[in-house]
Amino acid sequence: MAPISQSNPDRADAGASRYRVQVIERSCNILDALSAHPERLSPAALAARLRLHKSTVHRLLRVLEHEKLVRKNVNGKYGLGAKILEMAGRAMQQFDIGAEAMPILQQLVEQTGETAHVAVLSGDETVSIASLQGRWALRLPASVGRRSPAYCTSVGKAILAFLSEHEVRSLLSRTRLQRFTRHTLTSLSGLNAHLKIVRKRGYAVDDEEREEGLRCIGAPVRDYTGRVVAAISIAGPGFRVRKQRVPELSRLVIRAANEFSRELGYVPPVLQV
Repeated sequence: MAPISQSNPDRADAGASRYRVQVIERSCNILDALSAHPERLSPAALAARLRLHKSTVHRLLRVLEHEKLVRKNVNGKYGLGAKILEMAGRAMQQFDIGAEAMPILQQLVEQTGETAHVAVLSGDETVSIASLQGRWALRLPASVGRRSPAYCTSVGKAILAFLSEHEVRSLLSRTRLQRFTRHTLTSLSGLNAHLKIVRKRGYAVDDEEREEGLRCIGAPVRDYTGRVVAAISIAGPGFRVRKQRVPELSRLVIRAANEFSRELGYVPPVLQV
C-alpha cells in the first residue's frame, strides 16, 4: 500500500494542519497556565494541570524557551519570558482603548437603553474617551473628550475607590470639592466614607451629584497588571434609572467592566479555598 501522503495528499495536508493547530493551542495553554499562576511551575505540574503527557510538555517548553516566551530558573521551573513583556508593551502601544470599548458599550446600550461611556482619570478630572447614545427618545449628550470632576461622577468614584490611599489623598488635597447640586459630597470625610462603600460593592453611583435629574452607574476597568485604569458607566434621567433599578443595572455595568478588563489582559486572582 502506498503511503498516505502519496495516495491521498489532501488527507495528509489536513492531518498536518490539525497537528499544527494542536501544537499552537497547547503552547497557548502553557502560556495561559504560567500567567495565571503566581509562582513558576515545573513541567510535571504543567502536564498535570493541562492533562498532557510530560514528554509533550517538555517538547513544547523547549520551543517556547528558545523563542524567549518562557524562562527556566535554576530549579527547573518555568515562568513567562522576557519576550512576553516586549510583546505586551507593543500591544498596549497599538491598543486604542476607546475603539476597543465600542462593542462592549453597544451591548450595554442594548441591555439598558441608556447612554454608555468609558472614561479615564486625568489629574483630578475624568475624560470621556468613548461614548454611545442610548436608544430612548429622551437622550443625553454623549461627547467624547468631555471632562468632569472625579469626586462627583460615577466613573470618577469608581476609579478613585481603587487607587491607593496615598494617591487618593494626594489627588483630593489639590481638589476643591465644589457643590454642583444639593446631593454633591463636599467634605473629605464624607467622600472617603463613600469611596469605602464603592470599593466594597464594586460600583459607584452618581446620584444627581453632578447634574439634577441625572443618575449614573459606573464600574472599574483593570489592565493586565490589575490596576484600575478606566471606568465604564451608564447615564440616564432619574425617572428611568430609578433607585430601585440600581442593583439590577449595576450588575450589567459590572459585567461590562469585567469583560473589558479581560480585553485589557486582566486575569482575576484565584480564590484560595
